[in-house]
Amino acid sequence: MKAKADTPFVPLNIAVLTVSDTRSFENDTSGQLFVDRLTAAGHRLAERVLLKDDLYRIRAQVAHWIAEEVVQVVLVTGGTGFTGRDSTPEAVACLLDKRIDGFGELFRQISVADIGTSTVQSRALAGLANGTLVCCLPGSTNACRTAWDGILAEQLDARFRPCNFVPHLKQAAPCESRG
Repeated sequence: MKAKADTPFVPLNIAVLTVSDTRSFENDTSGQLFVDRLTAAGHRLAERVLLKDDLYRIRAQVAHWIAEEVVQVVLVTGGTGFTGRDSTPEAVACLLDKRIDGFGELFRQISVADIGTSTVQSRALAGLANGTLVCCLPGSTNACRTAWDGILAEQLDARFRPCNFVPHLKQAAPCESRG
């Protein structure tokens, strides 16, 4: 990571949503990986929610966080595949003011080393809405690890150069974790 020495770290308020018809908080290793990584990096967990794969519930939850003053980043894991129940991209895409096309492209590029051509089945996406970064990722723990370690750790760090997402995010109200 290229870091600018005189730029301070800015802790962000991050919400985590797991989309799954089968997981509970006890066995949600993907959502837990995001919680562990973001807190280890110095960010704050704004809230953690687990929902069944239902387009309108997903959309409502993400829209709620986008409207919240406290939430600056939303990480969604699950529901990005091709089954009939996978609806995360459809739930979220219409909420975005600007899509970050390079996010999904880069995620698929770095995933090739782990899963080969199966990466073409990833519908990972990201965008900005009301000053909130929203990232939608596959539900596998390995995919979440790949996304955090390969993209998010640097892009959510104000010190990373030449650029990062932090200046594009809304200024947040104080965060009290609700996860």
